[in-house]
Amino acid sequence: MPHWLQLMLDSLGPLLWAGLIFTIPLTLLSFVLGLSLGLISALIRLFGPRPLAAAVRFYVWIIRGTPLLVQLFLIFYGLPSIGIVLDAFPAALIGFTLNIGAYTSEIIRAAISSVAKGQWEASFSIGMSWGQTMRRTILPQAARVAVPPLSNTFISLVKDTSLAAAITVPELFQAAQRIVATTYEPLILYVQAAIIYLAISSVLSALQARLEVRLGRYGGFMEARS
Repeated sequence: MPHWLQLMLDSLGPLLWAGLIFTIPLTLLSFVLGLSLGLISALIRLFGPRPLAAAVRFYVWIIRGTPLLVQLFLIFYGLPSIGIVLDAFPAALIGFTLNIGAYTSEIIRAAISSVAKGQWEASFSIGMSWGQTMRRTILPQAARVAVPPLSNTFISLVKDTSLAAAITVPELFQAAQRIVATTYEPLILYVQAAIIYLAISSVLSALQARLEVRLGRYGGFMEARS
């Protein structure tokens, strides 16, 4: 068996284990928390009092205008200088959550704004409250618009978790780095890590396509796109 193939087979288990234990949980937790933060931020931007809306705009401006890697470094390496010490995984989770929250808030805000004003008026005309209108009429329609960009954000997050290696989270990419440090075979190991990320992203992209088709059957998305 060729040396490179044997090395990839020997490394596959540790890489997949690191992905299962750290990369996938970090991705899922960050996206769920970030999506929740994004929804709250979007609602504040659209309907909240001006001081809160200004604070949310400032938060989005800061996060979108600075690199994710810098944000992670500030949380993990910078906060200890003012007495706030976090372990690597919680620091990465906070960093990714804040980052995803800023980007998803803009997606959700745009999706809610895209719902026609007549939908609000029709809901109010049949006696729905603001909350009922939002839950039953506006958010379901906005969700159809938001699903494609939110899915893209989730797929990007899977790849972005590799940045957590820079703050010592032992996820998939750092597992590859550790094996490289002992085998001195960076090309083989980094290609293998790239293939694993590619496989995960491809599966998620296929699921995204099926979800968009399913939503298109009920929301007219496919007809509008064509």
